[in-house]
Amino acid sequence: MIGIAQFGIAIAALGIVVTLMGLFPGVTGIQPAVGVGVIQFVLILVGFMLLDFGALIYVKFTFYVGRAANLAQQIGVRLTLTGLVLAGLAGLADFLGFGSHGRTSTSDVYFGQLQALGLLGSLLISALGVMIYAISGGAPEES
Repeated sequence: MIGIAQFGIAIAALGIVVTLMGLFPGVTGIQPAVGVGVIQFVLILVGFMLLDFGALIYVKFTFYVGRAANLAQQIGVRLTLTGLVLAGLAGLADFLGFGSHGRTSTSDVYFGQLQALGLLGSLLISALGVMIYAISGGAPEES
């Protein structure tokens, strides 16, 4: 099962690279525009998603191989997924039409402070879910 754990590390590393490409698009040679656009935000969100899934895969196949997930671990997985969905909703609120800065004929959509706060809070919830999954597995079984 070591190969699957290494795959989880590779997925998490890919998530870090994708997130950094979304946060700093100038690294890739693309001229960054003013503000955060929808493609840039989606890239950041996909990067964090890969990071969380890679961490869950790593923890599962390093510490809990062959063991079914207990209730606390299932809650941790669901909390991780809920955090990712909330991050997507918070960041894309204006683009989806329920944010406070919608597109009008004179202004464009922009990523505001409230959206950034919602994004960071949601990503912290997602990371908390991964931590709950990791620490709630109980003692290892004796062989």
